[in-house]
Amino acid sequence: MELIETGKIVNTHGLRGELKVEQWSDSPEIFCTFPHFFIDNIEYIKERARVQKGFVILKLKGIDTIDSAEALKNKILFIPRSSLPLDDGACLISDLVGLRAVDESGAELGKIDGILTLPGGEVLEIHGKREILVPLVDEFVLNIDLEAGAVTLKLIEGM
Repeated sequence: MELIETGKIVNTHGLRGELKVEQWSDSPEIFCTFPHFFIDNIEYIKERARVQKGFVILKLKGIDTIDSAEALKNKILFIPRSSLPLDDGACLISDLVGLRAVDESGAELGKIDGILTLPGGEVLEIHGKREILVPLVDEFVLNIDLEAGAVTLKLIEGM
């Protein structure tokens, strides 16, 4: 089973085992729909979750005291990839790492080595003959073909 990082426990909340979570999904509301999480390869069932001031307050079954919650502080939460509500043809940003980057004519630009998260959005980090940074937006990303292992990009002059 493939697990995907989905958040980090940043603190406890209250005295009854609730956790304050910095979530890494598209929205806190989506995060709250996940039925279970893995922490250190141990599965925990969600009892409840709510959004509060941009964080998620999460209650897991079996975590009922501040001491048991404190033991989970700074831990990473994972979910099974199969739990993600992806539309047909959709993929995760992390799926792009390792794919070949090609231009509109099919010429090889290099390999996508990483995704930078900047205030303006995500940027593909491509290494080939030279380093290229391409915004991860429809204007520049023309096609993502996971089966072929390639991303087709439209470059502007000077990229």
